[in-house]
Amino acid sequence: MALLTALAVAAVPLAAPLPVQAQSVPRGIPIIRDAEIEQLMRDYTQPILKVAGLAQQNIQVTLINDRTFNAFVMDGRRIFVNAGALMQSNSPNEIIGVLAHETGHIAGGHLSKLRQQLAVAQTQSIIALLLGVGAMVAAGSNSGNSAAAIMGPQEMIRRSLLSYQRQQEESADRAGVKFLAATGQSAKGMSDTFKRMSDEILFAARNADPYMQSHPMPAERVRALEELARTSPHWDKKDSPEWQLRHDLMRAKLYGFMDRGDAVMRRYPINDQSLPAKYARAIATYRHADLRAAVAQIDALIAAQPNNPYFHELKGQALLEGGKPAEAIAPLHRAIGLAPQPALIQVLLAQALNAQNNPKSAEEAVNLLRTALAREPESADGYAQLAMAYGRKGDLAQADLASATAAMMRGDGATARQLAARAKTRFPIGSPGWVKADDIVSTARPPASAGGRR
Repeated sequence: MALLTALAVAAVPLAAPLPVQAQSVPRGIPIIRDAEIEQLMRDYTQPILKVAGLAQQNIQVTLINDRTFNAFVMDGRRIFVNAGALMQSNSPNEIIGVLAHETGHIAGGHLSKLRQQLAVAQTQSIIALLLGVGAMVAAGSNSGNSAAAIMGPQEMIRRSLLSYQRQQEESADRAGVKFLAATGQSAKGMSDTFKRMSDEILFAARNADPYMQSHPMPAERVRALEELARTSPHWDKKDSPEWQLRHDLMRAKLYGFMDRGDAVMRRYPINDQSLPAKYARAIATYRHADLRAAVAQIDALIAAQPNNPYFHELKGQALLEGGKPAEAIAPLHRAIGLAPQPALIQVLLAQALNAQNNPKSAEEAVNLLRTALAREPESADGYAQLAMAYGRKGDLAQADLASATAAMMRGDGATARQLAARAKTRFPIGSPGWVKADDIVSTARPPASAGGRR
């Protein structure tokens, strides 16, 4: 975002800053949803958010399906983390340091302040452009100084904005170290992560102009961060074995789902009998090989950790996707009973129940989905399953309304409007369902075209 906003001012001085959605994930960003990983991210961030005074802000960590190492914030409600950052982090402390840094941005109100700076820079840019044009007119179009009269002030504005962003990054570093110290955690992982990233871009940054960077120069930043981090009494503190195991299981899960089967086997060879290695191989087996062999491997995982909800979830998911939805119901019920926040697993169980194609299972699916959607109100898949469950029950009005909501969540306004309009004809006028359908019709209505054309 720092690069995009800087370019918006420098290359197109009259353009408005890009809009940022306050709560929902911007469309086009490929998101990964997973109950296990999201719970781990909550456990990582909650202590940091508490000491930062943000515990009541409902800040979420959103996982992006991207293999590069990156994390960023786009509003005051979400921290975006690439899957690659999790996969490349060897310890919980490394990714916790990244989360602490991003929390520093939110706690410091950097995004709103950056928008203010962009607004100021935009005003300055317009004034500079007008003054430059005036100078060109006064000097004549053939003057060699005409371009400089426009480009010089623009360059100064851009450098000023980049300098401000570098100050924000340094401030977020300091805040992150402070939060880690306050929670009794080491900042060594944060320092090590930034050093690794610094080494990777060292060659590219060697001849870079430090005043043209939106982040502090790597060596300078790493040195300052390490000096600060070493002042903490927790510098040498290690992650607990429990957290390390959960972290390793999370990484194994990502590799199991995102890599090809042969790549998983090379990373986690058969002679590696650790629990994370078995987890990755079980996932790869169900995705790329034999369902029966995969279920046997998952059962071995469950035997090792009977109360791990996500092993039961994996078994249910494997059976459901393997064409055995009836057999998936029991392990998914077990997973829901064990998971701290099982909304995503409830949607999966509802899918298995809908596959039974009978009103009794559909009634259970409706109840599950209403509970899940209370926690996941933007889940298009949840509303799609709810529509199917209502259809199984013969409640066509609610089925149309749920289908319209699912289309709305996916950004398909035309379909949402069509389904909601049909739902209105099935509900009594003025009833809660009719009002909700009417809201969708109004919200999804396309704006009038310019010039009266359609």
